[in-house]
Amino acid sequence: MTNTTEHGRVWLITGANSGFGRAIAEAALAAGDTVVAAARRPEALDDLVARHPGRVSAVELDVTDQSRVADVVADAVLWHGRIDVLVNNAGRGVVGAVEETTDRELRELMDLHFFGPAALTRAVLPHMRRQRSGAVVQMSSMGGRFSFPGVGAYSATKFALEGLSEALAQEVAPFGIKVLVVEPGAFRTSFAGGGLHQTAAMPEYAGSVGPVRANLPGSDGKQPGDPARAAAAILKALDADDTPLRLPLGNDAADAVDAALAGARKEFAAWEPTSRSTDFDE
Repeated sequence: MTNTTEHGRVWLITGANSGFGRAIAEAALAAGDTVVAAARRPEALDDLVARHPGRVSAVELDVTDQSRVADVVADAVLWHGRIDVLVNNAGRGVVGAVEETTDRELRELMDLHFFGPAALTRAVLPHMRRQRSGAVVQMSSMGGRFSFPGVGAYSATKFALEGLSEALAQEVAPFGIKVLVVEPGAFRTSFAGGGLHQTAAMPEYAGSVGPVRANLPGSDGKQPGDPARAAAAILKALDADDTPLRLPLGNDAADAVDAALAGARKEFAAWEPTSRSTDFDE
């Protein structure tokens, strides 16, 4: 991507107050870029603004508020003339069996992880198409490739985001716009701590979901992944001539994605004759 302003690229990052959002903002600033840092509590970004005067704008944004989404994008373009990179990062973890998850919990998570990013993406695309460049970074998860007991709702939102993004990447490539879906494993963010929501538990799922309920909070602060290194990897991927569509991050994510792909190939091979037996004999 080309630096086109006095202070490099212009990034719009949601959930920029902590975790991956903060790490990506720090990396962009270190690269000499400008950041519009969005968070529900923008005061949490005061230190970042103070350390980088003139290059960070902290804005209040709940990504589920679609009218506010449009205003934030319009203001960013008004202030800086362009948006070069959108990072859809805002999110939270949820643990619960499918039967334990209420409609309200599922809809709220889908609003946060899917409809919010979709609205932001639609809002920035006219500007990126006009400038014939840009990038959309979707913070998914290794749970956007496969799922396991207790994270069905979370994975459903990430699967939806990845499906949207796979089509999006092909639609916007002719305009010079990249799409990068990031699939982290366990990183030291607030995901397993204050950012984790647990549904009401049913005893019937104690065997399958119970271990996830117990072990995930216990991993907080001990995860192997370094958010700063994740941010560096994201910038590297965006700057590459051949940016990948999907980028797993962390040894755990790489191992799990590799195993999931191998399992899918094995299952397909076993059932391929049945798959091919359903056409008319013509």
